[in-house]
Amino acid sequence: MFKRSLQASAAGIKQAKKAFNYKGWTQENLAEEVNLKTRQPIWRFFTGRPIERYNFREICSILDLDWREIAVDPPEEFSDRELSAINVDVLVKRVRSQRHAKIKVQCGTLKLLDTNHPVDLENIYVDVNILPDIASQQWLDIANLENPTTEEFYRFGLGQISQSQISGMDAVKTHSKLRLLGKPGCGKSTFLRHLAVECDRGNFAANLVPIMITLRDFADESKDISSFSLLNYIHSELIVDGVELSELKILLRNSRVLLLLDGLDEVSQQDNNAVLKEIRRFSEKYSQNLFVVTCRTAAKTLDLKGFTDVEIAPFTQSQIVAFAQKWFAVFSKQNNLNDLDPAVEFIAQLDLPENLSFRRLVVTPLFLHLACWVFHRQEKFPRKKAEFYKQCLDLLLGKWDKIRGIKRDEVYRGFLLPQKLKLMSQIAAATFEQGDYFFEQKTAEQQICDFISNLPNAPIEPEELVYDSEVVLKAIELQHGLLTERVRGIFSFSSLTFQEYFTARNIVASHNLKSLERDLERLVSHITEPRWREIFLLTAAMLRSADSLVNLMKQEIDALVAEEPYLQEFLTWTNQKSLLVPQPTLAATRAFYLDLTETFYLAPHFALAYTLNPGIFLDTLLDNLVLECAIESSSDFVHAHACGDALDNALTIVLDVALQQSLQQLRDKLPDPDGDRQVFQSWYQVNHSAWNERLKSAITQHRHIQSDWHFSPVQQQILQRYYDANKLLLDCLNSNCEVTAAVRQDIEASLLLPLKELENKEWDK
Repeated sequence: MFKRSLQASAAGIKQAKKAFNYKGWTQENLAEEVNLKTRQPIWRFFTGRPIERYNFREICSILDLDWREIAVDPPEEFSDRELSAINVDVLVKRVRSQRHAKIKVQCGTLKLLDTNHPVDLENIYVDVNILPDIASQQWLDIANLENPTTEEFYRFGLGQISQSQISGMDAVKTHSKLRLLGKPGCGKSTFLRHLAVECDRGNFAANLVPIMITLRDFADESKDISSFSLLNYIHSELIVDGVELSELKILLRNSRVLLLLDGLDEVSQQDNNAVLKEIRRFSEKYSQNLFVVTCRTAAKTLDLKGFTDVEIAPFTQSQIVAFAQKWFAVFSKQNNLNDLDPAVEFIAQLDLPENLSFRRLVVTPLFLHLACWVFHRQEKFPRKKAEFYKQCLDLLLGKWDKIRGIKRDEVYRGFLLPQKLKLMSQIAAATFEQGDYFFEQKTAEQQICDFISNLPNAPIEPEELVYDSEVVLKAIELQHGLLTERVRGIFSFSSLTFQEYFTARNIVASHNLKSLERDLERLVSHITEPRWREIFLLTAAMLRSADSLVNLMKQEIDALVAEEPYLQEFLTWTNQKSLLVPQPTLAATRAFYLDLTETFYLAPHFALAYTLNPGIFLDTLLDNLVLECAIESSSDFVHAHACGDALDNALTIVLDVALQQSLQQLRDKLPDPDGDRQVFQSWYQVNHSAWNERLKSAITQHRHIQSDWHFSPVQQQILQRYYDANKLLLDCLNSNCEVTAAVRQDIEASLLLPLKELENKEWDK
């Protein structure tokens, strides 16, 4: 039989006392570390009296001593004989069985936002990907980040996605001590639950016992009893399942525990050091177990020695599709087999160009769930995007933590929600106006400093203001992640969508009409810049009345071509042409002819022309005919065929007798390209130019179509900007913005009119 008790030798006591004094503890402290109710076993240990063998080994372990060197007559085969008495594999199997029900309740279900019942985790869970390199820990000069495209903004820090990302499960298998970083709502806690469930089911780490701890609960309970001991806390969780402390210690000593510690960033600031110290001590003492800790990226400065940091990557397209399929399978009821799959419809609409701003946001499970929920209720994405963005921001700025019962340190110095929104709006507007998607930390801190200095009872000392601005910036990044450190010292908004929304909100929130008018004038000065497009749409949708904005836009657009006589002549022609083909909306016809003249790929125009008017459809065919027949290549018989086919198509729908006769005469003079090629080439060289001029002359005479507009490169750019700006104005009018009927009708009636016609309309008024 092996000994049930051990006692320290004289030399061992001397060595133990030296280690004990080095720790600087009292016997009560050591008793707490060993999880003893009294210090009597500690006193017996240091006086050389026998104590229970587990306590003897635990005391030696905590004092970083080898128990064999301390004990009197230590048994040579103590560990092997002990393990044979309590078979570890049998113990693991039993504890896993005892813990099964608890894991299922604790981790097997998920309560999603705004839903009335929990769902099975595996019915909604989608595997996460991991970025091994943390972008915010890298150094980069701001000059290397100037003027990025939207695509470059979102890809920055992700590396070569297909090469550098690994699955979350592979990361856990690779690193025995892993700290998983991520932004709010990216799925950190859900991933830990998934690990616990997979371990419990035997699909992952089947020889380990899964234990999941919420660190804020651990901190709160430890503070109440003035003792931060993970061993004690874990035992208090396991004892209800019938697991004794001695059994827990055996599991830990034999590396049979999967310890999942959730929410390091959720621990209050005053408890941070104690919790970090205990995690370090515990993970070092039982270092061969498997540890995973989650933490928001902004709290990465909370150092965990020995842990490898990785970050959860944004959802890819395939992950978005997988999540949507699972989400709608859970929450959507299809009554008919012939009904459209809502997940398919959701993805199809999400991929539409007009929904790009939604697509930017739904790269995290939190916002993807919200988008699915809105789509499920409305069967479409909301036209007023600002309302959806507001819901997202309400989540980030308070509800997300409140729903989960998290109380963070109030470092905003009593900021109310409107003040937080105003601060973010000022930062967004200042940086967006400068064209800065990325900006230095000092830029953000200066904006915060200016904002704080205008608050009541603001500090007047410059050093205190600087300190407060640093604290607030860190709080913004940690608590809701709207601003995020992309590389060291360089920040951006977490999404361009939020920067655009806050920029528009800053305009709309002007405190009086005079200030608003000035801000709107400044906004319309950017009407030809594509990156401002979303700002215009959001501003129009958020204004109580968008009359002033759309009128200012119209004035700015008309001014683009006011000083260009040739372009005015062109607009006069488009207007005259629209009058020859009466339509309910003449502006649509003017836009069609403007676009037709500027476009060299006409396939989309045939479908549009057919829906507008047969006359417009004929003009499209004739314009295409001129293009086909103007090919200057005597050896290209393909174009010769195309020219003949286009002429035949026009003849089938021409109703004007004189035009039909003219076109038929021209068709009769066109040699057959399938005949003698030498004859055709001879005719082409001699007669083609004159024949083509007669064709254009006939079309101009009978249909008033001019295909020989010659714009300089500068004029082409102006015309393109003019066309795009008018399209933006129409998109604003069609965005459910609040515009009076009179203003709407006046703008629609005067779209794309030349200056002379606009003056006549004003005179008529």
